[in-house]
Amino acid sequence: MSRLHLDAIADYEPTRIDDQAYDAAVLAPVIDRDGEDYLLFTKRADHLGEHPGQMSFPGGGAEPGDETILETGLREATEEIGLEDHESEIVGQLDDIRTITEYAVTPFVGRVPDREYDADEHEVAEIAILPLSGLLDPENYECERRSHPTYGEAVVHYFHVDGYTVWGATGNILVQLLELATDFEPDDRVENSPF
Repeated sequence: MSRLHLDAIADYEPTRIDDQAYDAAVLAPVIDRDGEDYLLFTKRADHLGEHPGQMSFPGGGAEPGDETILETGLREATEEIGLEDHESEIVGQLDDIRTITEYAVTPFVGRVPDREYDADEHEVAEIAILPLSGLLDPENYECERRSHPTYGEAVVHYFHVDGYTVWGATGNILVQLLELATDFEPDDRVENSPF
């Protein structure tokens, strides 16, 4: 059975970023299903202006009424998948990442119930609950080096599981989560890649 060592995330001191135009937060929801850990992802609706069709963790941009960046992540998870605040057991947070859309994204990790979730049809095309065992399978992982005119050289990570591909900013968040909480070792990582 594949399990995440969440104590390592709880003990981690994350790096914050405060030089981007916008702030955002995501929640990496961990589900215990029959003694094995799964992660919940959303597939972004095709009509969205930023990253349409991509796999992501529930989350989004901060709004004026959000008192904390954690509140942003929880509010967005409620809007996107119907997760209630009291259902989340927040374990800890990972390093902020920069995106090519000028966001500083703060990722939180939390345990959530194994139940049916309701995708918001305006933002989420579908919800995918992927097994940790599949994300850790070396046959399902690849990476490549890319050059970006603004950000320079970066490594892009891809996880291909159950017909879905997790990559980009979400792939970078997933890499750190797996590095901290499992024996996963990524290839040729470039720190804080904006992709």
